[in-house]
Amino acid sequence: MEKYLPKYVPFFTLLALSGLLFLLWNITSLESWNCQRVSTFYQLQNSIQSVLKTSEFFLPVEFNYSFCAHLGQEPNAEEAREESYLLKSIAWPEPLVLGLPLRQSSDPAQSYYMIQDPGDLQVGGQLVVKVQMHNFLGQPKKHGGDFLVARLHTPELVAGVAGQVHDHNNGNYTVFFPLLWAGVAQVELTMIHPSEAVMVLRRLREEQSDRVFFKSLFRSGYLSETTLCNLCLPHKQQPLCNYTDPQTGEPWFCYKPKMLDCDTRINHSKGGYKKHLLTVYESQFFQSGVNIKIPIHSAGVDNVTVQPAKVQTKGMHLEFTPSGYYYQGSWRPLKGVVMRQFNGSLVITQCLQGKMVYMYGDSTVRQWYEYLIAHVPELKEFNFHSPKNVGPYMAVDSNRNILLRYRCHGPPIRFTSVSSAEMHYISNELDGLRGGSDTVVVISIWSHFSTFPVQVYIRRLRHIRRAVIRLLNREPATLVLIRTANLQKLDPESSLFNSDWFSQQLDAVLRAMFKGLNVRLVDAWEMTLAHYHPHQLHPPSDIISNMVNFILSHICPVRRKRRRG
Repeated sequence: MEKYLPKYVPFFTLLALSGLLFLLWNITSLESWNCQRVSTFYQLQNSIQSVLKTSEFFLPVEFNYSFCAHLGQEPNAEEAREESYLLKSIAWPEPLVLGLPLRQSSDPAQSYYMIQDPGDLQVGGQLVVKVQMHNFLGQPKKHGGDFLVARLHTPELVAGVAGQVHDHNNGNYTVFFPLLWAGVAQVELTMIHPSEAVMVLRRLREEQSDRVFFKSLFRSGYLSETTLCNLCLPHKQQPLCNYTDPQTGEPWFCYKPKMLDCDTRINHSKGGYKKHLLTVYESQFFQSGVNIKIPIHSAGVDNVTVQPAKVQTKGMHLEFTPSGYYYQGSWRPLKGVVMRQFNGSLVITQCLQGKMVYMYGDSTVRQWYEYLIAHVPELKEFNFHSPKNVGPYMAVDSNRNILLRYRCHGPPIRFTSVSSAEMHYISNELDGLRGGSDTVVVISIWSHFSTFPVQVYIRRLRHIRRAVIRLLNREPATLVLIRTANLQKLDPESSLFNSDWFSQQLDAVLRAMFKGLNVRLVDAWEMTLAHYHPHQLHPPSDIISNMVNFILSHICPVRRKRRRG
């Protein structure tokens, strides 16, 4: 038999090669296979390809689309009127002529302010500052629309207050400051963006809402795929997975994986940021050290001396009343609550005893959770094996019956990786709370909406507002606090995604939509603007400390003494 084997070797070799070729041919046709029958060879092939793929994989060739206005639940007539009112209230003045060259745009270095006839200034009065904007040719501007912010401060007293800027739409601005402490106070005025840059930001918001893109990982057994996700996707590219929330109607979509079903999604994460968003002309208006967050100097003196109140000033009309101010480094609210200082874990735990505190939102509210964990060792965290800086988190003090929880809001959210099972919408979470005098709800939702048209944010707040109203109707004693937006550090790139102008627009909408409800605002905008610290997305610890003290002051308010009859 052995002498005949050599003649069969070519036959068996040909048979083996044919089998291998047949196997390789079938590997390319796996879409018709059941995922459980995928070969080990394909698994290895898929893993190698996944490593070699770059972020370019997630961006279709033609992905510049406008906002899909038809998505989400249709607002009723009353909501449509409110939306129209809100959009009109934040409408920004446009330049008289579009397409002006850089040399005719606002130059903070050649612009100036002047303090108007200070006279005898005293606590309780107000300071008025006039601003004249000039272009790079030194000529006065003839239109408004520059984004300016201002504060009055006394470094020696660690005192500061935000000012209100009024745009006269002709290149002139007036800034109003309330005078709240005695001493030498210095004016600080900053141009965040010229009007020409604001027009570019507005265009990006309306036309390039996909400039931050997202992705999700799908997995079944050893097979995995990653696809692009967003609020709105061009459906002509490939089939979509629809993850619209059934309770709120909040839309969210991912491209359907080629090999897997939509129900195999396991996470959500930030995909990245689009590049080359601006034309050469537009990029001129986003230059560090030239026209992004540049101070405007005084044409005369830049400070005033404020005297202690000598006469009754309660009847004086003030153009602007802020929510509060800093004095000796401590935030002092001007209305609503008497600020207390909660120094040390004992006084904090005494305040929180018997309370359940639920924090929902982005990383700026997570800072408060982290602050309490760091300063109150009695709060013991449960290990949910959650990704760092993502959550959900929970801590308890069983001796004092304290519960502290944090959960991020639903998409869009630019976190590194969030489990699909943990993608909860705030309004749905609120509907699951019993509420009551032992319940505190804290919400912060703004930063991750800066790249989307304002209508998207209005819709999200509308759902949250409905849920807050339902909660307060169930249990009116529930304490609800909402954090506003804050200023942050900007450069040419970050301005296109996280500009303070985007945040200011969202902040104005949030304040208007929750006005008149039994909720408390934590005014992060004024608390960061009035402070001496440089602006950061995540404010430093002493600002966070003041914010937490403000919250605790609402949870444990000062008991007012009753007058004896």
